[in-house]
Amino acid sequence: MAREFNRRYPGAPVTLHATRKWLEGEAIPAQDKLRVLADWLGVTAEWLRFGQGHALAGMREQNRQFDYQLMRDIAALTEAHQQVVRDLVRSLQRSETP
Repeated sequence: MAREFNRRYPGAPVTLHATRKWLEGEAIPAQDKLRVLADWLGVTAEWLRFGQGHALAGMREQNRQFDYQLMRDIAALTEAHQQVVRDLVRSLQRSETP
């Protein structure tokens, strides 16, 4: 973890001991290090430090991009295969309904 963190952090490198303390909850990284960790992990610094707010940074935009790509992929299928996708979705929805 220390090696991967140090690749991303522009300041002085951290030690294995420091990262172990972070993982064990014995120490909290400084705010600048916390931001790098949050970016690396794809979560907000607020969530990482306090457990509050939204954990996933930018998740809505990622979901929109995923949804758009999924729609394009489905639209590229033949009509018969699109019907298979529709049937699969309906079947999954029915199986999740109590």
